[in-house]
Amino acid sequence: MSETSHDGAVAVSAPPSPDDGLPAAELAAKYGLSVSGARPGLVQYVRQLWGRRHFILAFSRAKLTAQYSQAKLGQLWQVATPLLNALVYFLIFGLLLGGRGGMENDTYIPFLVTGVFVFTFTQSSVMAGVRSISGNLGLVRALHFPRAALPISFSLQQLQQLLYSMIVLLVVLVGFGHFPRWSWLLVLPALGLQFIFNSGLALIMARMGAKTPDLAQLMPFVTRTWMYASGVMFPLSYMLGKAHAPGWMAEVLLANPAAVYMDLMRFAMIDGYGRENLPHHVWALALGWALLAGIGGFVYFWKAEERYGRG
Repeated sequence: MSETSHDGAVAVSAPPSPDDGLPAAELAAKYGLSVSGARPGLVQYVRQLWGRRHFILAFSRAKLTAQYSQAKLGQLWQVATPLLNALVYFLIFGLLLGGRGGMENDTYIPFLVTGVFVFTFTQSSVMAGVRSISGNLGLVRALHFPRAALPISFSLQQLQQLLYSMIVLLVVLVGFGHFPRWSWLLVLPALGLQFIFNSGLALIMARMGAKTPDLAQLMPFVTRTWMYASGVMFPLSYMLGKAHAPGWMAEVLLANPAAVYMDLMRFAMIDGYGRENLPHHVWALALGWALLAGIGGFVYFWKAEERYGRG
């Protein structure tokens, strides 16, 4: 088919295509095309994430190494920071405010250090999760990978940091007469469940932080309130008794996930910290919180997969 222009040149036009007039959706279906950056199915997304497991591990290690690279003491700050926090809490709550609940130093100090280390694990995972997408937009926009790899990697980084801190915790325990026993093996399932819970929470905060970056400024106040409500520095049951709190409040606070995972670790590692200090069905609570946050957080994050890094 040809046409003659005003200057006498002959222009040849393309013949009509059988696809002319087809809607975009039908045209894409006909040739097997898909939307760029579209969210994959949940099962496919899990497979993609598993395929990036080596990246997740390497990224978490790199972040852990770089965290204190500019400090003279380097990686020693991984354990020095929570230990200094524990010292401050001991001076304020253990000595000045009398919040030790009748415990002697040989029990209260391991109680306090364990609580600080375990709660810091959750607190740091939350804070890292909030910034995991908004703080890595260059990586998110430049490379194609399941975005859940970032908050999970940051939670894994915090787990590795806790494991370093556990060496110091063991020294503290032995130094105050709490020697290894069979119950110490309960630390493994307790930490495993807490890691799943933390990862789910980090995924939830990652999606929220990607949409509202200012959330990172608010979360320190939220986590600090959570810390005081979880019995990090004092036995919850003792302080609630002094405050004459109603029974339902005591049950709610003792069943909150931070308190549950701390109490499990204290029960496993500290002699004399018996079952009477644990909420009812403590292992069911630990498993329930892990599944609720882990599965719920993963699905919640996945539903916005195609929106991360845009806008």
